[in-house]
Amino acid sequence: QVQLGESGGGFVQAGGSLRLSCAASGRTFSTYTMAWFRQAPGKEREFVAAIGRRGSSWIYADSVKGRFTISRDNAKNTVYLKMNSLKPEDTAVYYCAARDQQLSTRDVSYDFWGQGMQVTVSS
Repeated sequence: QVQLGESGGGFVQAGGSLRLSCAASGRTFSTYTMAWFRQAPGKEREFVAAIGRRGSSWIYADSVKGRFTISRDNAKNTVYLKMNSLKPEDTAVYYCAARDQQLSTRDVSYDFWGQGMQVTVSS
């Protein structure tokens, strides 16, 4: 079991930046693939980025490539999502998620989820 808690969301103007953090409980953080998903009002939850257990492999949704960077610090049991050049269409509730297998973009394959936090980008 792992418990996840996100922080760092909020309100930002278009073109701005935010860094999201997700802290995990437990001593086995390094055994989990971590990911970020988001859900905008009226839309389905969508994949944003995922990072492998060692932090040396990752995948991104096309919509965020070149703007977002996922990273992790296994010593701090934390995964990050640095978001640059934010657009109004990035507005959503952002969730971190964990699974104990390899990278995946499918939300149904993730076993543990944070509570989510709002990111709002104004135009």
